[in-house]
Amino acid sequence: MTQPVPSRPRLILGSGSPRRKELLAVLGVVPDAILPPDIDETPARAELPGPYCARIAREKLAAIPAGPDDIVLSADTTVALGRRILGKPADEAEARSFLDMLAGRRHRVFTALAVRRGDRILEKLVESQVKMKRLSPIERDGYIATGDWRGKAGGYSIQGPAGAFIPWISGSHSAIVGLPLMETAQLLQALGLNLWRQP
Repeated sequence: MTQPVPSRPRLILGSGSPRRKELLAVLGVVPDAILPPDIDETPARAELPGPYCARIAREKLAAIPAGPDDIVLSADTTVALGRRILGKPADEAEARSFLDMLAGRRHRVFTALAVRRGDRILEKLVESQVKMKRLSPIERDGYIATGDWRGKAGGYSIQGPAGAFIPWISGSHSAIVGLPLMETAQLLQALGLNLWRQP
């Protein structure tokens, strides 16, 4: 007599980012619900980029309603130049200023994960380094004209046209995009979501 296959817990993705949904799909995971939380993402005074990123992921997680057996996944990605947090540009002028600061320099990209099932919460902070090449005014303004900078931490996305400006990274490419695959898989499996079908 065959044993019944246990039902999979519901997975709620607490992010409206299409990139995070696409990265989950790489793991063979389709969220049962997508519930982007609405929280204040303003950094606290003198808050450092890593702790800020982890805090925002936790606050997103706390703002997402879920049943006691649901698995909830939230994440935040933060671009940092030294101690300075470069958030999502408010307009073209700010996006241009961010690119001017990043061009020709290395910076850090933090992605924080927070996962909850019932009262159990697991967290992970992943740090990567990125180098952006020097940009000519034509390259910078041409990128700004694409509009790809909108809604992107630091005013660019490595998976978009600005990928042509990135000669070097150290760390997790998927984390820079918005969801570190290895760490995401580890946390989801630790909370009981089986990613791999048994042969």
